Amino acid sequence: MVDSSLGRPATVLVVDDDADIRDLIVGQLHQENYRLLAASSLGELRQILRDEVVDLIVLDLNLPDGDGLLLCRELRAEGAEVQIIMVTARSSAIDRVLGLELGADDYLTKPFEPRELLVRIRNLLRRGRSERAARTPTMRYAHFGPWRLDLQQRRLVAPDDSLVMLSSAEFRLLCRFIEEPNVVLSRETLVPERRATAAFDRSIDLQVSRLRQKLATAPGGDELILTVRGEGYVLASGVAHS
Repeated sequence: MVDSSLGRPATVLVVDDDADIRDLIVGQLHQENYRLLAASSLGELRQILRDEVVDLIVLDLNLPDGDGLLLCRELRAEGAEVQIIMVTARSSAIDRVLGLELGADDYLTKPFEPRELLVRIRNLLRRGRSERAARTPTMRYAHFGPWRLDLQQRRLVAPDDSLVMLSSAEFRLLCRFIEEPNVVLSRETLVPERRATAAFDRSIDLQVSRLRQKLATAPGGDELILTVRGEGYVLASGVAHS
């Protein structure tokens, strides 16, 4: 798949210490015309990132020389915008939320259906193109309720100008609410890359809950994101940009 915003094929890096799984994923992705790279350890991954421009990483969390979660956190701390799909045998909602908060963009639990991975990759790369196209230097803040969202630095600014840092997942979630204020959004709409499983994915509810807790630290912030039973969530506020 050629990324029209970059003028080149999207580069996907598959990281797994199991050669059979790694080869299976690479084989499945060949039909998509991506530029494909592979690594079996965090050391190999870091070397590739030093030498190559990578758009998306399919990352197994349990690697022989370290934990993929820590790598996610390191990459985000460095400001890396590469998309990350973590692949894990850890199935609890808390583990998934932790991975998303540390910087992963999506997750799959082993064993997974290869075709689902293809869909997740397509959706994430499409979202990355949309985000790049939507960036405008003249629009820095989104104002809602008592808060300002800094769209460039990806952080919340309170009325007293104190800062609240957001995880990558929280920032994307809040941006979806800001795009459609006062509209009830289903889980499938909030996290479209997980549309197939969103209806019963409790980790989405945990992400919304944690975002609410941060918004509630400013007066009136506890009433910004409301639950509409059986339908989803709504940002109960107007939004202005500056």
